[in-house]
Amino acid sequence: MDKPRPRKRRIFLLSASTVAVALAVAMPAQAAPVPGPSAGAWHENLSATVAGQVNLTSRTDGLTIANRAVRPAATGGQRPYGMEILAPRTLAAPVDQIAVQVTGKVPAGGAATVDVRTTTQGQQWSSWQQASGTAATLDRPATQVQLRITLWGNDSGASPAVSGLDVTAKSIGVRKVAAPAAALSYRVYATREGLVGGTTANGHVIVSSDHFVALPSGRNLSPKGSTQYSVQVCGPTRCETAPVWDIGPWNTKDDYWNPGSTRQEFKDVAQGTPEAQAAYLNGYNGGKDEFGRHVSNPAGIDLADGTFYNVGMNDNGYVTVTYLWTSGGGSGGTTGTVSTGGSALNVRSGPHTTDSVVGSVANGSTVTITCQTSGTSVTGTYGTSTLWDKITSPVGYVSDTYIYTGSDGQVAPNC
Repeated sequence: MDKPRPRKRRIFLLSASTVAVALAVAMPAQAAPVPGPSAGAWHENLSATVAGQVNLTSRTDGLTIANRAVRPAATGGQRPYGMEILAPRTLAAPVDQIAVQVTGKVPAGGAATVDVRTTTQGQQWSSWQQASGTAATLDRPATQVQLRITLWGNDSGASPAVSGLDVTAKSIGVRKVAAPAAALSYRVYATREGLVGGTTANGHVIVSSDHFVALPSGRNLSPKGSTQYSVQVCGPTRCETAPVWDIGPWNTKDDYWNPGSTRQEFKDVAQGTPEAQAAYLNGYNGGKDEFGRHVSNPAGIDLADGTFYNVGMNDNGYVTVTYLWTSGGGSGGTTGTVSTGGSALNVRSGPHTTDSVVGSVANGSTVTITCQTSGTSVTGTYGTSTLWDKITSPVGYVSDTYIYTGSDGQVAPNC
């Protein structure tokens, strides 16, 4: 290595889109867990304005929507909203059922919903699951719990006012559900999101040639700046791995990659088929989306401009999408974070700059390194090196000088 590289943190894999604003969530990806009880009940006080809230403000009657002109495009631009992700709580013992009671006032036509996600010992976060109204039964016991509250005003702009959440967590003996060995993949219609200068569902301000995707469900929305939920998109010429940073197109509760037994809405539509596709092609739901809008294309994913063009798209069309969080485990390799300063990183068939490009990974994406080898000397974010990393999605090689691993040297076996 010709010059020193900044110290890199080593990370190990422990197991596997009115206002041009889409749903906005801002939450530090690495927020420190808050101590919590092993089971039983606790109260989350929401009366104060805290960092990480999106379009929320505190009044004497509780937390409420701050700017009622903010009406997300994904919902047809008819209802104002606000959102907050609470700091995670670490429990002393595993729980598998979470129920949340919202304390406050909700106007007719408005809503205050609470979702929960869980993890255990640093494993992949589960999908967000609604826990208000009906208790959320988890597919496996977990010791870390995180809540997300979303406030919706009604068509007249009246907002809920919520002072707190009463949470009940317990163990009911749910049997662990095994995830598929390989992540689920489906062929779906993709559209270009555009909207440069707008804000995504997690609070990211869209820039030119951006790299992220939008899915029509909030169940797998990554917190701002994180890649906790990512997909691999394969277009006409190449593949790119990109994070889920927005909600859309068309619907907001259509996690079509899940089976009907767990799909939030449209449970009678075949797994892997977006509701918009069924509405457009087959007249499902009278040809309308969840908001009653006439569906004018069958899109099941929106691609940011950079991702759209990088995978070889010149117009809207079908792509193959792999929903990476659905995998049952990891490869057992070391993980790293792509750091290019903005552009996507090319993935090549071999460890040389002359080798063919087989795909790309977006800046900020997490990659799994199965092995490392020597190749063309490259000068990148972390200095100059001949070290190349073989990654799993898409399968190929990237220069280690663009991967933050936590080490200045080799962190995986020789290829």
